[in-house]
Amino acid sequence: MNKYLDLLGLKAKDKVTGFEGVVSSVCFDLYGCVQMVLTPEVKEGKFNDSHWFDEKRLEILDHNPVMATPSFESIPGPQEKPYRSTKA
Repeated sequence: MNKYLDLLGLKAKDKVTGFEGVVSSVCFDLYGCVQMVLTPEVKEGKFNDSHWFDEKRLEILDHNPVMATPSFESIPGPQEKPYRSTKA
């Protein structure tokens, strides 16, 4: 699993469509597929849509991440509390 998480922040290209971007999310589904979101570069001040691709279709363009990735082992935040309805 870590080999996929290590791709976060790397520039990649979809081999089929040529779409390029930074791997910004990784998804593991119940059927064994690993998919990743490529987020394209902002051009001329315009944000473009990100797209999901199967990991096997991606070619890594640069092995230097664009930013540091979190460890995912200890992410600070509020303690989880069970949901309680306020309705009687």
